[in-house]
Amino acid sequence: MRLQVKVVPRAKKPGVEQLADGTWKVSVSAPAEDGRANAAVIEALAKHFDTPKNSIRIIRGETSRIKLLEIAST
Repeated sequence: MRLQVKVVPRAKKPGVEQLADGTWKVSVSAPAEDGRANAAVIEALAKHFDTPKNSIRIIRGETSRIKLLEIAST
């Protein structure tokens, strides 16, 4: 399954929500430095979808706020 994700780093209230256009908004408290926000996004999505973190990978947008992620089916 592929998801388009909009990341909000340094958010006061972390969370995962689906927007009306089908994209996902992931708010994380981690800053966008040294890959910490990316790791927090993967952790948040793994918890939300109840899947292992190693089954989620960033396909596109490693340094962008708009990312394309893939969740491997287990």
